[in-house]
Amino acid sequence: MSAFTDADHAHMAAALRLARRGLGNTWPNPAVGCVIVRDGLVVGRGWTQPGGRPHAEAFALMQAGEKARGATAYVTLEPCSHFGKTPPCADALADAGISRCVVAITDSDPRVSGRGLERLRSAGITVQNGLLADQARAHNLGFFLRVEQGRPMLTLKTATSLDGRIALANGDSQWITGPDARALTHRLRAEHDAVLVGSGTVLADNPDLRCRLPGVDPRPVVRVVLDARLRTPVDCALLETAAAAPVWIVTALTAKNTDAAAALSRAGAELIFLPDPHDCGAVATALAERGLTRVMIEGGGQVAGAFLRAGLIDRAVWFRAPKVLGGDARSGIGALDLTRLTDSPEYRRVRLAPVGADSVEFLERKI
Repeated sequence: MSAFTDADHAHMAAALRLARRGLGNTWPNPAVGCVIVRDGLVVGRGWTQPGGRPHAEAFALMQAGEKARGATAYVTLEPCSHFGKTPPCADALADAGISRCVVAITDSDPRVSGRGLERLRSAGITVQNGLLADQARAHNLGFFLRVEQGRPMLTLKTATSLDGRIALANGDSQWITGPDARALTHRLRAEHDAVLVGSGTVLADNPDLRCRLPGVDPRPVVRVVLDARLRTPVDCALLETAAAAPVWIVTALTAKNTDAAAALSRAGAELIFLPDPHDCGAVATALAERGLTRVMIEGGGQVAGAFLRAGLIDRAVWFRAPKVLGGDARSGIGALDLTRLTDSPEYRRVRLAPVGADSVEFLERKI
């Protein structure tokens, strides 16, 4: 049995839409969706809850109850087969008596990686894998990158003029884009585990960086600051709200026993000490080791340029205002040190849309 029906596609697409509700709230777990169907009727729907528990399958099974017996479960990621903070979802599905399980994609986590599918099959359940696999991988790219490469997915978000500028020469930058673009930025924050900026942005703008759309962010977004010299003021907006949303400061190992480090720690920051805090790869690894799967970079041109030079920007969300600031204004992207045009980072446009008086372009790295 290998062919998928139109109904299969529709139910898996619905499961992927459910899974999207968990983005930014489930790390270090993936954001999974599950739909349970019996006799053509949806009897259970679930998605991974904030903090990663309960899992999507458990949530959907609670809703389905006895109606799960003999039903088909559509799951956007292979059901887990290991005991973690919750029992294996593969066992839960089998115990519920489902007769068929349609899976979008195999889990790369070596603790699962095919074992969940095998456990279902050994329970006598018909298993089909690979439905909308590309969409499922794109949806959980951050989880897959963390498992496979030891780093989170990195999204560059920038808001520029038509000529790619983020501020005037004197630093004036509020606001290049309008309120609709800023509202969408808050929505994007909610779909990421963390937002990252450099200390220069903290000093220049004193940003809050929380998602401030009511009802959108059940799990606070981690605010990450790259600050090799520990210039972050203890009275900045980030630390004034550290009790409401975490603040992580990435700095040099040599700063570990300094008065500045102690003061920032007392103010509520968690400090991450690295031998070379300018090494973007090491920064990405450190964030993944702490469980992050999706990080949005909102820093200035220097931070954007550094991660682009390192080849670590997987996606970009580029807001453009219909105005021109000129060559003396500050660039949205720092120096890339290119000597050949063929070496430039290249992306493909996924979507271009108006947002108020501005426009937004969603891009993915070409592979």
